[in-house]
Amino acid sequence: MLKRTYDGQDCNIARSLEVVGERWTLLIVRSAFLGINRFDGFLSTLDIARNVLATRLARLVENGLMEKIPYQEKPVRYEYRLTPKGNDLARAVIALMQWGDRHLPNEGGPPRQAQHIGCEGLVQSQLHCTECAREVHTEEVAVRRTR
Repeated sequence: MLKRTYDGQDCNIARSLEVVGERWTLLIVRSAFLGINRFDGFLSTLDIARNVLATRLARLVENGLMEKIPYQEKPVRYEYRLTPKGNDLARAVIALMQWGDRHLPNEGGPPRQAQHIGCEGLVQSQLHCTECAREVHTEEVAVRRTR
């Protein structure tokens, strides 16, 4: 992960990566989008050490992307549910998934695709202009300093 100081770095991407930039963190979030919400569920679907999983889940809770909810009292056991802040990562996760499908394809095709519940159409991550509402292509985008 990046260091926690931003000396000379005024960057919204660097700030975001401090929260979600570690490999296991995004895989945990992906698993949560797939409906996994218990520690043992994450453990069985990810090839991750218990202590690493515990640390990453605690960090997701600390940063407000997941909430820890007890589902059993004796012994106390918890579910980890995405908050609205965590659910807002769906666009980024889908965009990353689609980037991988385009540039690092599997021989047998994509293992998963994002589908619209109801009509089963494919969901695409796209850029749109807030002013004219048109779809925008990357060659039409300029990232400019605002301050």
